[in-house]
Amino acid sequence: MKHAIIILVVSLLLLTGCTAVPAATTASITDATATSGEITVYTALEDDQISEYLPQFSAQYPGIKVNIVRDSTGIVTAKLLAEKDNPQADVVWGLAATGLLAADQQGMLEPYAPAGLERIRAEFRDPSEPPHWVGIDTWFSAFCANTVELEAKGLPAPTSWADLIKPEYAGLIAMPNPASSGTGFLSVSAILQMMGEEEGWAYLDKLHDNIAVYTHSGSKPCRMAGAGEVAIGISFDYRAIKQKESGEPIQAVFPTEGSGWEIEANALVKKAEIAPAARTFLDWAISDEMMRMYAANYPITAAVTDVAIPAGYPADPIAQLVKNDFVTMAGERNRILTEWSARYDAKSEPQ
Repeated sequence: MKHAIIILVVSLLLLTGCTAVPAATTASITDATATSGEITVYTALEDDQISEYLPQFSAQYPGIKVNIVRDSTGIVTAKLLAEKDNPQADVVWGLAATGLLAADQQGMLEPYAPAGLERIRAEFRDPSEPPHWVGIDTWFSAFCANTVELEAKGLPAPTSWADLIKPEYAGLIAMPNPASSGTGFLSVSAILQMMGEEEGWAYLDKLHDNIAVYTHSGSKPCRMAGAGEVAIGISFDYRAIKQKESGEPIQAVFPTEGSGWEIEANALVKKAEIAPAARTFLDWAISDEMMRMYAANYPITAAVTDVAIPAGYPADPIAQLVKNDFVTMAGERNRILTEWSARYDAKSEPQ
């Protein structure tokens, strides 16, 4: 099965309430592709993905030095916003679209149309011309169930969000803190959108009773489950599948009600002087070569590729995704995180 592209789902949900805005004036650059320079790239991509992807850029552009600053989505977003008056990053690569929407609302993104933009589905990019951000792929909620730990306790692996609040799982679950983790936020936002505010917060109250710890990384709950530190980690698709492939006693569970999801996206940071090498990087980051590399890790990418859906994913990954209004969730993000922290932050690990 070839890589699927969200057409109807994203066009209805990602851009809810969005309309194209007039084209902004971009800083002048030469038409030539820069082949030298130094740039700082902020990213929330996984470390093992960066080590796989970045050498491809270095091989093509050995004269460009790339300084990677990597952390969880919420931390990268907070750092980016805090530096509004003195931006340190040149490029954002693979950050949640909701994080980039927050930065764009502060006027922090420079419009740029990377080479090859015509291959990117309209549903995976900012509708402005030129766009303020461009997506590369999606990631979504998954549970990492340690089959050995659960079997030792005489418990079945959960199959749904509803299962996670059963009393038999008390103290056995780790979940990402949504204030520091994009994976945590997409899961919380999915619950609130699926259930509504009142029922959603009531569910999160019950889930909190079963939580052992909230982590500051979206992948850490799965790593903890793999190591037997908890029996269940609320995490995301790529991490669950990779750990199972590595031989850990992990069952990748895609909840029956559906998974929360996000788009990983790129953007050019607005600065007084924009390094030409930053545009070179953004051109490369949506190239055919890179889309195939993203497709080897995720089943839904921003451009069509000839790469088969990776093993371990649902046969129809689009059907797994819940209805998700990115625009509303981006606007409500601070309110949701304030409420979540007031209720549940006592169980968060130290930063």
